[in-house]
Amino acid sequence: MGGLRLPHLTAWGLGNIAPIPGVNPADAPRAHYGMMAEKSGGKDSTTGHWELTGVVVQTPFPTYPKGFPEDLMRAFMRETGCSGYLGNTTASGTVIIQELGAEHVQTGHPIVYTSADSVFQIAAHEEVIPLPRLYDICEITRTKVCIGRHEVGRVIARPFTGKAGAFTRTTNRKDFSLVPPEPTLLDLLHGAGIPTVGIGKIDDLFAMRGLSSSNHTRTNAAGVEELLRVSGSMDTGLIFVNLGDFDTLYGHRNDPAGLAAALEAFDASLPALAETLRPGDLLIITADHGNDPVMPSTDHSREYVPLLCYTPGGRPGAALGTRASFADVAKTLGQYFGISNSFPGTSFLSHIV
Repeated sequence: MGGLRLPHLTAWGLGNIAPIPGVNPADAPRAHYGMMAEKSGGKDSTTGHWELTGVVVQTPFPTYPKGFPEDLMRAFMRETGCSGYLGNTTASGTVIIQELGAEHVQTGHPIVYTSADSVFQIAAHEEVIPLPRLYDICEITRTKVCIGRHEVGRVIARPFTGKAGAFTRTTNRKDFSLVPPEPTLLDLLHGAGIPTVGIGKIDDLFAMRGLSSSNHTRTNAAGVEELLRVSGSMDTGLIFVNLGDFDTLYGHRNDPAGLAAALEAFDASLPALAETLRPGDLLIITADHGNDPVMPSTDHSREYVPLLCYTPGGRPGAALGTRASFADVAKTLGQYFGISNSFPGTSFLSHIV
């Protein structure tokens, strides 16, 4: 009706990036603002996060709009020891467990499905295939099945619980990503002895590489709480946070009202987050891909992502323009930390400090 209510993001300059109902342009934005195009061939979490840390994926990971081929599924059963499977189609995860959940409970066969992204997703009821076994199936699929020409971006464990007609996914999802093919910003910082902390599913997306420590929070609220804790106690280093509820709970489920509420909850946390920052600290808010909740599709959308950069005591907020690659973030942070790199991006640090 009246648009979003995001007073703090409005003051930081979100409305200066593009027209957003309820989010007006700020006359004197507190943060620098712009947007970024993805240079990688893809629009998924893995390629987006990798590009943010300086690795551009030139060749898109394979996708399977008609389901996985028979040879791959035979390898899946042979390597994992599963006597069968259900599904093998493109599907919404919340829908397919309602359609096949009862048969899964009866047969014990895992539900296998994919989407428009490069993912091999395996759903199982936690009382039928316990989490350790589901994770083991996914690990084997990652390392022995989805290899070579079938090297998908992620194998994802999708556990659920409940009864027929009311199955619900749990927060015990786990992503089994590829290892980045080149050193990322995380690798370079970690190698230089600079602390790197992952919050949310950062550990999964980078296969724990380049991280000094990690807290695999499972909700936006828990991720923000951990961010506030670490930011308030950390002297130096990089904190890399993924807040996945925007994507998994609202974007993929075509729930604009839910997404609006989640954005408003995040907006309310900004003052506390700003309080943890000291002069010279740098906060960057962006995204790894699009996920439009009002599109007919429930898949990721390939589009510009917002860019907000705030530093206490820095220059007044100004336009950073449209960046040609997410890798501009890696280039900027590399310069910020004084780390020599060959990332394919352009630093905007001189514009904000």
